[in-house]
Amino acid sequence: MGRCQRQRELARRRKRGEQLKKYRVKYAKAKSQGEKEAITQKVFRISPFAVLEVAAK
Repeated sequence: MGRCQRQRELARRRKRGEQLKKYRVKYAKAKSQGEKEAITQKVFRISPFAVLEVAAK
């Protein structure tokens, strides 16, 4: 039998968090604006409201 709905939701949420972590690291290492824009577009597909840059204090 398959997994229940809640377990699938939790698995998707964990996977999304892992992907966002990976893209945040890539974004921080990106040199050009073009690279950053490409990463931003990929992140937007995963999570539209995710923040990649931390605002400078």
